Amino acid sequence: MATANAVPVEPLAVPELDAAVEALTGRSIAVLTGAGLSTDSGIPDYRGAGAQPRSPMTFQQFLSDPTYRRRYWAGSHLGWRRFDSARPNAGHLALAALESAGVVNGVMTQNVDGLHVRAGSQRVVDLHGTMDRVRCLNCGQSFARTDVATRIAMANPWLDEPEAVELAPDGDVEVTRIDDFVTPECTVCGGLLKPDIVFFGEFIPTEKFAEASALLQSADALLIAGSSLVVNSGIRLLDQAAKRRFPIVIVNRGETRGDARATVKIDGGASEHLTALVERLSA
Repeated sequence: MATANAVPVEPLAVPELDAAVEALTGRSIAVLTGAGLSTDSGIPDYRGAGAQPRSPMTFQQFLSDPTYRRRYWAGSHLGWRRFDSARPNAGHLALAALESAGVVNGVMTQNVDGLHVRAGSQRVVDLHGTMDRVRCLNCGQSFARTDVATRIAMANPWLDEPEAVELAPDGDVEVTRIDDFVTPECTVCGGLLKPDIVFFGEFIPTEKFAEASALLQSADALLIAGSSLVVNSGIRLLDQAAKRRFPIVIVNRGETRGDARATVKIDGGASEHLTALVERLSA
């Protein structure tokens, strides 16, 4: 199992933590996670405190113009080097421990970083896909991201990581030199390649959301960690839990769209509070 990154010490929200333990004890817990869970692993949050405003590339832009594709692949390649080196933090490890103890029945994540799997979680639904795979939009062939990265580096030997890159939650960085960048193509059919993630403007695959719904239906409580629930996939799952009258516990720094319907809201860091929940729920 991976070693957690060091995280800053933050005071625990003890009264809320006690209430969360009371709400979750004795139940099978489905977990939904967002970008706020991975900030302690060095991956930024789109909406957290200090996050810079961004306008991520849409799927329509990626499809419509080779310039957009060069821009995306150049930035994504540079970001991938740092993205792939990120390691699970205490929050990821806590959820893996709760699953191992039989308390959590699985994790539904809006993150594309693969850190839940690296932490040891066994049942993970990647709602928005995962950055470690690349898919051909023409023939459907799937490739390991590491193999595609090797091909990009060979075709673009001039491309190197700047001294400081501003990494985004999806592994992208801003790049200015793109005119002579050679984009990767499918080695099977020559078609367009795209990381196997859901872009802005795309829908979550029906089968993927059905998998998350099935996981939620086999539980009787919902724990949400590190998500502001702005993305519709999260709020739809919260709706399902609320309709079934599940206890809903939210752990997140700042407000979320689900606070009014939460049984317990803990306003604080995911790593610290999930670690505390392991100690209390596994006892």
